[in-house]
Amino acid sequence: MVPPVFPAPDSAGPAPTSGIPTSPAPAGPSREQWPAVQEYAGAALGGPPTTGPTDRTAPAGPDRLGAGGSPDGPVSAPPDAAGPIAPAPRRRLPVVLAVVLLLVLAGVGVAVVRPGPVADWLGGAEDTRAEPAAPEPSPSAVLAGADPNAPEPTPDGVRAALDPLVRAAALGDRVNVSVADAVTGQSLFGRGADDGTVPASVTKLVTGVTVLAARGPGYRIPTRAVAGANPGEVVIVGGGDPTLAVDKNGFYPGAARLDDLARQVEQALGGAKPTKVIIDGSLYSGPGLEPGWDEDIPTGGYGSPITALMTDGARRDVPQAKRDHEAGNHAAVRVSEPDLTAGRAFARRLGLPNSAVSRGTAPIAGGDATAGAPGSELGKVESMPLMRLVDIMITDSDNIIAEALARQVALARDKPGSFVGAGAAMDEVAGELGLPADELSLADGSGLSRTNRISPSLLTDLITLAGNGSRPELAAIFGGLPVAAWSGTLGDRYETAGTEAGAGVVRAKTGTLSSVNAIAGLVTTKDGRLLTFAVLTDRVPGGSDPARVALDRIAATLASCGCR
Repeated sequence: MVPPVFPAPDSAGPAPTSGIPTSPAPAGPSREQWPAVQEYAGAALGGPPTTGPTDRTAPAGPDRLGAGGSPDGPVSAPPDAAGPIAPAPRRRLPVVLAVVLLLVLAGVGVAVVRPGPVADWLGGAEDTRAEPAAPEPSPSAVLAGADPNAPEPTPDGVRAALDPLVRAAALGDRVNVSVADAVTGQSLFGRGADDGTVPASVTKLVTGVTVLAARGPGYRIPTRAVAGANPGEVVIVGGGDPTLAVDKNGFYPGAARLDDLARQVEQALGGAKPTKVIIDGSLYSGPGLEPGWDEDIPTGGYGSPITALMTDGARRDVPQAKRDHEAGNHAAVRVSEPDLTAGRAFARRLGLPNSAVSRGTAPIAGGDATAGAPGSELGKVESMPLMRLVDIMITDSDNIIAEALARQVALARDKPGSFVGAGAAMDEVAGELGLPADELSLADGSGLSRTNRISPSLLTDLITLAGNGSRPELAAIFGGLPVAAWSGTLGDRYETAGTEAGAGVVRAKTGTLSSVNAIAGLVTTKDGRLLTFAVLTDRVPGGSDPARVALDRIAATLASCGCR
């Protein structure tokens, strides 16, 4: 039988002979290097290296759930402090060592085989754009896997190595930890492992897995235009695509475009001139801002009201946002009414002024199929496949994409497209996947909410599940997972004393709010054993920088010790 596959990360340029960058990682390639649709499975982390095309290496920068500073204010009412370190391992999620399924996505877009192992993650070639939409593919079986015979750490060895580190003063008095073997699923270390903890942006791992399970990696979010109830009215119906662009100069390369939709409308109307644009955002309900968000979220550059119709992640100045992104700053001024901004941009493409735009709902299509009949479709554009949106969400810690994907989980489960509906749906899907849903409580999909709770053990279970081949569509979460000292929110970490051993061999999602620091992902030990880990702390007494270093020392210790 073949052991699990944990896909290798996005590659970013030629690999040094050691496989780990010997000089600081570049600030980040052009955003046009963000990958087209990818196949996730490829070679195992312990298998022979392969060569893959150039992929996105997101600019390095701090992670305030999307890069930036940390907001002020304490964590609201966290649970009691964690209990004692678990003295013995427990088996939480059995791993089936079976033939691994490789997602064959030729019909969805360009195939990109992820390279591995960790020491050979870095390689490059030219970027390729996604092909037009096609039906969602079916998986097919291939043989691929890691070497399951690498020495496995022992619970006693891991405990001896980590016990002093998890007690670091910089982490505060509530540090919850789970470490497990990625091949067997065996728990190797637990400290408050089952306790719900404020996860910050690590929440996005749950969002990614649940949307991939609920919608599938090839699903594309539609934006439609239909004829209104009255002559001359065009209704643009938001489907929840946060990456929708106005034209070719949008923020997200490869995104669907309003100018394309406008051309379709003009062609469908056959010369008849529209007189009014109506915005239908009724797919979403409830408040646009989650009550658990800090007050500065709408103005701080990391969030905006969540609407079913928006362009460029609600960024106000796309050219400036692109320049800032290239420089490593993911914050951007956001518009206060994303749906109206998008609707007005669409109207301009139809030759109409802003005054011709209003909110409303699309009429229900009747039996008249004539072009221009109320409710008849005049055009449709579709987002990039979900697997690419998940990729961007995780690498860039993109909060707007995260909230849009969370609502897709709700819609797939026939729940309201709201914060409440999304939280309930993600909890439901997590339970269906066999994850401990009683250790999960989500108020949003991005992790901006301080009322979210996730246990470390749920995260290590989730990562194991995503990589063990039993649900191959879930492996898409690994494509954008940042690499220590190389990409994403880990690009400028693992460079200080006591953390260097993690460079290139730790891949993880990070999370930061004031008083909250978290990290969860994968690490390869010096003996070649792949482990999953999650460390969440929500009573950080000082600034986030010392806490980040303390977290990185934990992961680096797992990388450097055999722990036997």
